[in-house]
Amino acid sequence: MEPPYLDLIRQSYDAVAADYARTVNDPSGLDPLSRAVLGAFAELVTSADLGPTADVGCGPGKVTAYLTGLGVSAFGIDLSPRMVGLARAAHPELRFEVGSMTALETGDGELGGILAFYSTHHLPAESLPGVFAGFHRTLAPGGHLLIVTRVGDDGHRRLAHGYGGPAVPFDSYRLPADRIAGLLEQAGFVITGRTLQEPGEGAKRPVAGFLAHKPDAVAPQG
Repeated sequence: MEPPYLDLIRQSYDAVAADYARTVNDPSGLDPLSRAVLGAFAELVTSADLGPTADVGCGPGKVTAYLTGLGVSAFGIDLSPRMVGLARAAHPELRFEVGSMTALETGDGELGGILAFYSTHHLPAESLPGVFAGFHRTLAPGGHLLIVTRVGDDGHRRLAHGYGGPAVPFDSYRLPADRIAGLLEQAGFVITGRTLQEPGEGAKRPVAGFLAHKPDAVAPQG
């Protein structure tokens, strides 16, 4: 059974998909730190060359296309069919799928990278261990993960509007950065870098970035 919060996310983003695609900046227009983090991630996954990169919560595909422009073999996954439709129309040369990061259909170890760019904050805290375990399962040993998300003091905020579209709810769960880091480590990831953008430094609210990788398989002893 699908958790009820996923259907709410789907309905809300379906409702604002066109407005979102029109109002949200292309990644080339992001602040320097955000572009630098995306660039570092792109360099890591292209250098490792372990498989394609999944952009989970890809929306209309702008970040997926940006990664591709940096040399990444990337495809997008989004819960909203309308977002995926817009992504396919805007970038017909790229692959986009309807799906959920809570139940990735990718096989074990098939991915060289996973990007979750402003998408995990919509998920309640209790769902994150399972989501991060899914990321770990689908990444190849040595594969890289980048999460960029809003952070806070365990607050839950519900907005009644978003992106200039109709009145639909948007839930945001803002966990402390250290708690997110701990959950990633519990899932088996090694964190290699963290960023924190305070409001006014390219972000309206505190935003944290986590670069991590899945350790290489350890050879059996003896």
